[in-house]
Amino acid sequence: MADGANATLAGRRVRGGEEAGASGAPRRLRGAAPAAAVAAVFTLAQLVFVHPAMGLGWDEIVYVSQVTTHHPAAFFSAPRARGVSLLVAPLASWSASTELLRVYLALLSGLGLYLGLRAWKGLFPSRVLATAGAFFATLWVTLFYGPQAMPNYWVAIGALITVGCALRALRAGRGRSGRAALCGVAAGALLMALMRPTDAVWVTLPLLALVLVRRHWPLLLVLAGGLAAGGVEWVIEAHAWYGGLGERLARASEIQGGLGWNIAVDDQMRSLGGRGLCRPCTGAMPHPVVTAWWLLLPVVAVLGVSVAVRARRATATLVPFACAVTAAVPYLFLIGYAAPRFLQPAYALLAVPVADALWHLAGAGRDRWRPVAATLVALAVAGHLAVQFSVLVGTVDRNVESREDWARVAGELHRLGVRPPCLLTGHESIPVGYYTGCSSGSVSGNNENTTAAEIVDTARRIPVAALTGPGGTPPGYARDWTPHRITDLEIRVAPPG
Repeated sequence: MADGANATLAGRRVRGGEEAGASGAPRRLRGAAPAAAVAAVFTLAQLVFVHPAMGLGWDEIVYVSQVTTHHPAAFFSAPRARGVSLLVAPLASWSASTELLRVYLALLSGLGLYLGLRAWKGLFPSRVLATAGAFFATLWVTLFYGPQAMPNYWVAIGALITVGCALRALRAGRGRSGRAALCGVAAGALLMALMRPTDAVWVTLPLLALVLVRRHWPLLLVLAGGLAAGGVEWVIEAHAWYGGLGERLARASEIQGGLGWNIAVDDQMRSLGGRGLCRPCTGAMPHPVVTAWWLLLPVVAVLGVSVAVRARRATATLVPFACAVTAAVPYLFLIGYAAPRFLQPAYALLAVPVADALWHLAGAGRDRWRPVAATLVALAVAGHLAVQFSVLVGTVDRNVESREDWARVAGELHRLGVRPPCLLTGHESIPVGYYTGCSSGSVSGNNENTTAAEIVDTARRIPVAALTGPGGTPPGYARDWTPHRITDLEIRVAPPG
């Protein structure tokens, strides 16, 4: 059986496609143009649809506050890694502007998408790669999280770079192009492991198996080296703060509800309507039109694999498909809650066989039926865009409103005299604390980082407030503090020490 990459290239030469055209820089530029156009439109769409003025979300606050000088660092729990903080540090370390941060991340994410697609050059025609990029870029979850300080998009980009460059390295051997591909594998693996080390391992499992079967030891070395280099800080931190890697993994599992066999497919479906975090994941399913694309996605991807097998170019399609499956396994079957962003690496990798299948479907049938097939594919694409942008607009509006609520609470706290340096504890103390300019503390739960005695002692020196959510009970140490009602929160401010 012919290797996938070679068969693909040969097919293009027979058809007289772009690879048979003029050589040199003009041909390379023409090959890069579709991917560059997709990345540019993706960047512009982020700036148009995801308001740059949208305040930081809860998880963003945790990551960004680690590198700012204008806000206290929020508690950094066991599952998190420092990659996002490193990503935003060049800007967040000196600027408090959310708008500037959004523009910076939108530009970076556009560049990341371009590099992720270019990692696959030579493995598929440029039209397939551009379609794959467009499919991934137009998912509401990709557009929404692209300009945000969150790790999952960057794991997805790292996955595209790693898998694409690994396939090129397997094809190229020991030549100059092979060495360049190996560098790409190391960079992609490093990026994934910096962002989410455990996700990086899940993504690369099929790739590691393939490399061992092929006995491509340089590729194995750079893949393992990239993962190790990206994850070393997380491991060192585990030994420094948690008593070892096993203890950190156990604590991370506990925070995530205890990892183990747990079918979360229905949870992921419930979150498709724009829920950033579905925990606990209850309530009705979104409209069937919203979930239709999600149910069809694996079907179309399998069709893409089938097309590749029949065309004797299976490797370049089977590998991203297998890596997408392993990337999705923990979030579909091993965790008790859902967030749409968790599946971004799987979506990015599935985009390649999906795009291949769409081009096959558009050209399927005999001559008189091809226009019909192409029209049906075009209608499906139009429906996909309509659904994704509808969900995106609603999701952005809800998040803008919730983050404005945090800002309003912060303004009221300032009016009550709670100003930096200060401490907030209780319900949503991390995001409200960031907007207020206060430190945040919790005596229990996933973000436990202090005790009641320490909070009472702190109240003698600086302003302290305890936040209680709807239906909650104020903590015992704050029951004698002056209560105030702000939005749906009860806030008790400690008397001056």
